[in-house]
Amino acid sequence: MFGGGDMNPRKMKQMMSQMGIDMDQLGMAMDEIDAVEAIIRTEDEELYFESPQVSMIEAQGQSTYQIIGTPTTRDASEGDTEPFTDDDVALVAERAGASEEEAIEALRLNEGDLAAAISDLQ
Repeated sequence: MFGGGDMNPRKMKQMMSQMGIDMDQLGMAMDEIDAVEAIIRTEDEELYFESPQVSMIEAQGQSTYQIIGTPTTRDASEGDTEPFTDDDVALVAERAGASEEEAIEALRLNEGDLAAAISDLQ
């Protein structure tokens, strides 16, 4: 919609105001989203953005999102498909007296089974 490049929403609003364009009168709104990560999934791969700058532009009833950052590409099968949560990792690490890395590996080997992972680490 706009070729803003690395321009943040505040700067875009300021520039449009200097040109005499009132976004509110055009029915447009632009907000910055405090994103931690952004993931774009296709059938074959994922584009993973860590600490991206994300803007949302609303115009004519449509929301458009702009992601600024450098993605890493990974296989779609490498996504967040672990059968366990961060809380599971912490629990296994605490109960088995192991590091989080060891707990993650044990959970992966045991397909998310907490008791089996703890047993393997003891």
